Amino acid sequence: MTSSSTVIAIDLGAESGRVISANLAANHISLDVKHRFQNDPVKIHNTLYWDILRLWHEVQDGINACLVDKPSSIGVDSWGLDFGLLDKNGQLISNPIHYRDSNRVGILEQVSKEIPLEEIYEATGIQLMDINGVYLLHQFAKNSPIMMDIVKTFLTIPDLINYFLTGAKVCEFTNATTTQAYDPIKHNWAYDMLERLDIPAHIFPDIVQPGTKVGEYQGIPVTAPACHDTGSAVVAVPAATQDYAYISSGTWSLMGIEVKAPIITHDSFTANLTNEGGINQTFRLLKNIMGLWLLQQCRATWKSESKSFTYKELVQLAERSRPFSAMIDPDYPPFLLPGNMPQKINDYCIKTKQFPPPDIGSIVRCILESLAFKYRAVLDQLFDVSGKSIETIHIIGGGSQNELLCQMTANVTDKHVVAGPVEATSIGNALVQWMAIGNIDNLEQGRELIHKSFNLTTYEPQNHQMWKEQYQKFVSMTKAHVMEQPYL
Repeated sequence: MTSSSTVIAIDLGAESGRVISANLAANHISLDVKHRFQNDPVKIHNTLYWDILRLWHEVQDGINACLVDKPSSIGVDSWGLDFGLLDKNGQLISNPIHYRDSNRVGILEQVSKEIPLEEIYEATGIQLMDINGVYLLHQFAKNSPIMMDIVKTFLTIPDLINYFLTGAKVCEFTNATTTQAYDPIKHNWAYDMLERLDIPAHIFPDIVQPGTKVGEYQGIPVTAPACHDTGSAVVAVPAATQDYAYISSGTWSLMGIEVKAPIITHDSFTANLTNEGGINQTFRLLKNIMGLWLLQQCRATWKSESKSFTYKELVQLAERSRPFSAMIDPDYPPFLLPGNMPQKINDYCIKTKQFPPPDIGSIVRCILESLAFKYRAVLDQLFDVSGKSIETIHIIGGGSQNELLCQMTANVTDKHVVAGPVEATSIGNALVQWMAIGNIDNLEQGRELIHKSFNLTTYEPQNHQMWKEQYQKFVSMTKAHVMEQPYL
């Protein structure tokens, strides 16, 4: 391991983006956030788009702010699922459509009339969700054949930014898998399935592994990290053993385990678990959980009503509220789309014959308790499908700062919970770059550096028996209302 190096980690999240100058010196990692910016979608008529050109502008500003540190590499990660399409001249045909666009709701039901969903799962190992990129491509092929005739290249969002940076038209492995267009057994695009969905095979470029140099920008090497943000976050899990699960906690909660090969069985299909690509050609067996999006949307609604709260203030209100007053399934389908989330929670409670939470603190507590219950449910599914022993849960990302949720997770799972680091995605992005350019020897060395460089907090289970009893009520409720697999 060399003594000193600085790289630029560009992390594009669904709510905001950041450009970070990451420094490795004297066996210590430090981060300097050079630029933060909002990621605000744009609605035109009835379609919700990502404002990709605005994001590109912000990325350039962030890189320029980092140049003073003389970076050795640049790496980009972002959310998965979505994509941009280029014509034969390399021009972007239109702004990428947002995965929360309401027009994507119900696509799976349409596809199921043409191909059995279990066959799609067997071909890809990816959880079945309306929002997966392959179904939007299928919709384009059916409804916009003239547009598809001019498509030359398919690029996921971070691959699109890499193309803007370098001109290289490639797709990185971890993010490619999230689209449900990749075959993890053949290690290539799922061409047979794509043909059945009328999606032209020629639009899909070569797939590269994390750590690949894809080109240069202003003379600086551009290295593909784990370009899926969860893939980068999992790189930064500070695990000392293999007996752990992770929760990458932010707008979404991605809960899973690392496996050496995809697990594609009838049981994993029934549980709707996904096999996304990971570092060193591993896979992340995980499940998407709605996550802190619920709280973000509540906060936005309250702000529109002139009731502004910080997240810390909301958690404090929840701490003072009565426990277990109501519970929801975080993955209830109407929760996916933007809108008045407090009203949606109220409607859910009425539908499930519960008294709705009476005030703001009770709503927040309901959300956090329900997320903890959902984590326990997914943990049980991961164990049932993989048989892997899990002793510790690592919570990484912004949600690791939510002490109440971390403690609730320990209580209901009866596991040790280790919280941190907060900027796991950017750290994982940087670690892959450092491994690629020779500053860090391997992943184990990188994770050891995280232990030395960042403060981690451990939560031990409390009142587990009480939480276990409440969890059984949660299980009964979700089974009774058939909300366990919201996207099928």
